[in-house]
Amino acid sequence: MSEYAVDPQALRETVAGVLGARAQRVEVARGEVTLTVSPDDYLAAMRALRDAPECKFEQLVDLCGMDMSTYGGEGRWQGRRFCVVSHLLSVSLNQRLRVKVYCADDEFPAVDSVTEVWNGANWFEREAFDLFGIVFDGHNDLRRILTDYGFAGHPFRKDFPLTGHVEMRYDAERERVVYEPVSIEPREITPRIIREEHYGEL
Repeated sequence: MSEYAVDPQALRETVAGVLGARAQRVEVARGEVTLTVSPDDYLAAMRALRDAPECKFEQLVDLCGMDMSTYGGEGRWQGRRFCVVSHLLSVSLNQRLRVKVYCADDEFPAVDSVTEVWNGANWFEREAFDLFGIVFDGHNDLRRILTDYGFAGHPFRKDFPLTGHVEMRYDAERERVVYEPVSIEPREITPRIIREEHYGEL
């Protein structure tokens, strides 16, 4: 951590004070502050984090989706399945914050869009929609950004098959791209691990 950076404990207290009851949890781990908010408070909390003089998070550095369904091992995760994680930066106050919001509905995951707060959220939210199927309410152009137009499903979901559902190739006879069922046999490869006796011991 830079000698000019804000102390994580001080930032935790600042964020908790600014958001009050809108902060479900504010914790420090490995020198980083993580805030968790509910979907209902997400947009208001993000506006407050940008505008409050003690926070001044002018930049959204990153936003991504997460599928928590197999977190910690199969069946161990008990919370909501889909989460949106944002990383905020205050250049003027030299501080960073991670924000988590869990989608209320596992079958139709949705949270508010923060494009009105930070324009840079546009493509990040489209990516999370494309890869995880998370809908961002209020986004004015929510469509796929990485997969093909006719792509079915969301490839970063834990239950999406590693080989996909179809494969694509160029057919010279038809002079166009064609989709066909996957021809790869599904298989699981377990690497062979060789451990030297007393490896790593002093």
